[in-house]
Amino acid sequence: MSFSGKYQLESQENFEPFMKAIAAFLNCLPDDLIQKGKDLKSISEIEQNGDNFKVTVTTGGKVIVNTFTIGQETELESITGEKIKAVVQREGNKLKVSLKGIESVTEWVDANTIVNTMTVGDIVYKRISKRV
Repeated sequence: MSFSGKYQLESQENFEPFMKAIAAFLNCLPDDLIQKGKDLKSISEIEQNGDNFKVTVTTGGKVIVNTFTIGQETELESITGEKIKAVVQREGNKLKVSLKGIESVTEWVDANTIVNTMTVGDIVYKRISKRV
């Protein structure tokens, strides 16, 4: 299955508690930014060539571009804008990565749906995006 495509955020669960936990954990993200962010719809564009990926996430005016190769250390930009060295692993239809205590799993549930689950402590933030 190729992960390539453009996906728009359709729904999310636990955005505010997750962002507040990250803010406390990383000592960043003021409350006003969290409030603004919860209503923004993001677009994720994924380009896959074998084990090489380029992921571009556009949320409002903010664009994050990460490129990585499965199993190789790379520098990824987190949702807070911090650059973190990490290794992305692939398990079937899932991509998994740990970014400074934040566990992220992106799963392709079917040809048109991806679910990204991020966990910090006991708080789970779930994002469901559909192919556009």
